[in-house]
Amino acid sequence: MSRKIGIALFICAAAIALRCWRIDAPFTDSWSWRQSDVAAIARNYLENGFHFARPQIDWAGSQPGFVGTEFPILPFTAAILYQFTGVREWVGRLQTVVIFAFSLPFFFAIVRRAFGETAAMCALLFYCFAPLSVAAGRAFMPDMPSLGLALVGLDFFWRGLDDSNSGDGRRYLVLASIMTGLALLIKLPTATIAAPMAALAWRKFGGSVFWQPSLWFFGVIALAPSLLWYGHAYRIAAQFYPYHFFGGGGVRIMNFAWYCHIAAQTCTSTLTPVLFVLAIAGIVIAQKHPNATPFLWWLGAMVFFIAIVGYGNRHQWYRLPLVPIAAVFGGAAISFIAKNWNPRAVIVSVVILFLVSSIFPILQFFRPTAQGLWRLGLALRSQTPPSALIIAADNGDPTALYYAHRKGWHFLERHGLYYGNPNDGMQIVANLKELRWRGATHLVFYNGTMWWLDYYPDFAENLARTSVLEEATADYRIYRLIQ
Repeated sequence: MSRKIGIALFICAAAIALRCWRIDAPFTDSWSWRQSDVAAIARNYLENGFHFARPQIDWAGSQPGFVGTEFPILPFTAAILYQFTGVREWVGRLQTVVIFAFSLPFFFAIVRRAFGETAAMCALLFYCFAPLSVAAGRAFMPDMPSLGLALVGLDFFWRGLDDSNSGDGRRYLVLASIMTGLALLIKLPTATIAAPMAALAWRKFGGSVFWQPSLWFFGVIALAPSLLWYGHAYRIAAQFYPYHFFGGGGVRIMNFAWYCHIAAQTCTSTLTPVLFVLAIAGIVIAQKHPNATPFLWWLGAMVFFIAIVGYGNRHQWYRLPLVPIAAVFGGAAISFIAKNWNPRAVIVSVVILFLVSSIFPILQFFRPTAQGLWRLGLALRSQTPPSALIIAADNGDPTALYYAHRKGWHFLERHGLYYGNPNDGMQIVANLKELRWRGATHLVFYNGTMWWLDYYPDFAENLARTSVLEEATADYRIYRLIQ
């Protein structure tokens, strides 16, 4: 074993250990609402029967709450494991950690094949400890598992093309199609992985790329399952209240300021300024290297995706594929610099700067921003009957409903979805009246929405006449509605 391989193994072990820190913590950290939705789907599988094709959320009131989602293999697997472990946060998080760990040797192999062992070692470090990678790599969400499988698929695809005339090459392409297909099922935006694959295929076959039976076979196996599943998910969303398709509405070009914010976020909490600068340097240094082309195509595909799916990219995790792209070019830059200066001094200095710049963004991702919703949920679970229907002024975050183990609605609600902050008190009263008619039994606020009670006095007056305040703390208020 070379020294660099040993260092790579140490990097992998440290990255996995970091992601296992407080792995049993409640879903109150960054992206609590997305994780609580996935966790609710898992628990509903466990309690309502393992009907794989009909995932259910908790914020559809008395309705079943079937929604259109990505291929729900993660919550379904968690539900199976819940039968042995009970409903535990670490079960969902651990799936993400395992798939992330599984992808690391494949990512290392990709970069080593492209730019050598030094670049691969550095790229692995960047990929493992970039802030967005750490946050997504321990979240009960489909993004990191999808990216991890896509990287495995890319490695197999590259190997398959290199050995295309042998039996091993055909087997690699079959494995690549399976891994890529599963990645697309779990998270469709990971389809940008097609860009580096297309670059590799074009380099191999040139103009005859469209006449290669092996590539057509790969495309059918990779794409057909996603076409079938997402067609089914769309029909589910159109048929059942709350008529929601996860990720729907994201394809929208936004204004210039919106993209400036995305660029600033990418430079800081996604990659860190150190990795961002190294990635730019790597692009300049390696742009004429033949093995840089697949990653340049992937970067171009990501830029196009961010531009077209501008509104969807309000969620930072949509830009997760930028991490391995930046890591590759950052590793290439370090490899080039190390050849011309003292390699040990260069690598050690950059590593220290990068890790120090990662600490604060990582801590921000770990910060329990939904603590009030979590406490509200626990209070509701102990103080309300299981049949209670909760109207939750929760800013669209289902964490309180999940930990309450209750069904209900986001407030304000329109056509089954969270409608945002009210325009005036009369709008709140009208929405409350409608939900009471649908069977709501309780109305709750957390510390992020209790300002409504002061800002809309006409609503507060109406609430005082039609409800009983059961509990009030600094974190929440629980009202029982008088029927």
